Amino acid sequence: MVILLTFPGSNRWLMAYDQYLADRIRRILAENRISFEEKKMMGGLCYMVDDKMCLGVVKDKLMARLDPDLTERLLAEPGCKLMDFTGKTMKGFFFIDPEGTDLDQDLEYWVRLGLEFNPKAKSSKQKK
Repeated sequence: MVILLTFPGSNRWLMAYDQYLADRIRRILAENRISFEEKKMMGGLCYMVDDKMCLGVVKDKLMARLDPDLTERLLAEPGCKLMDFTGKTMKGFFFIDPEGTDLDQDLEYWVRLGLEFNPKAKSSKQKK
């Protein structure tokens, strides 16, 4: 379910993230005993693993940070496309449309790929 919100005194709609998809990701991470932190960002929800963005939900799409070396193969998967959140693509970041995550086994596949790449991903967190 995607929740639609309005700004007070406005007729503009703001589309929040898909709560059901977020719950499914949370369940998969917990079942696999993955330590993670949830952060609201980019108008959605991100799952941080080892202080690195790993997965997320933006509107009704899964956002996944995956091995950029697999880009060609991943783009052949149903519903997978390069993430273009800001109007330009970001290397190693992908959106997966609902058709690619409807089945639990499909969502588990994407989560697994994100977790496999996470140890190799660079952290954007600034060290103090």
